[in-house]
Amino acid sequence: QVQLVESGGGLVQAGGSLRLACRASETFFGTYTMGWYRQAPGKQRELVPSITNDRTTSYADSMKGRFTISRDNANSTVYLQMDSLKPEDTAVYYCNLHGVLTDYWGQGIQVTVSS
Repeated sequence: QVQLVESGGGLVQAGGSLRLACRASETFFGTYTMGWYRQAPGKQRELVPSITNDRTTSYADSMKGRFTISRDNANSTVYLQMDSLKPEDTAVYYCNLHGVLTDYWGQGIQVTVSS
């Protein structure tokens, strides 16, 4: 059973920055696609960015230029740098580890952006 532990969330003012981290207990972390998702109250969970094992990244249009995903395979950790945060970025953010037959989720971490 893979465990994903998120950290770095909290309360920030609009225009501020936060850096989320997700550490995985998976030995072969570097072979998986990692992603960050978020879910705001009353809304569906949506993909924020993802990063493949060869470090190809994909971003939702609303986050391009503001959010940056990166990974440190040596430490089995994926990061999400969030800049120029907006109140509409307020949500619970989830880390995801995805493979052909594998899909694991973190417990989620709250990010709140005040106006």
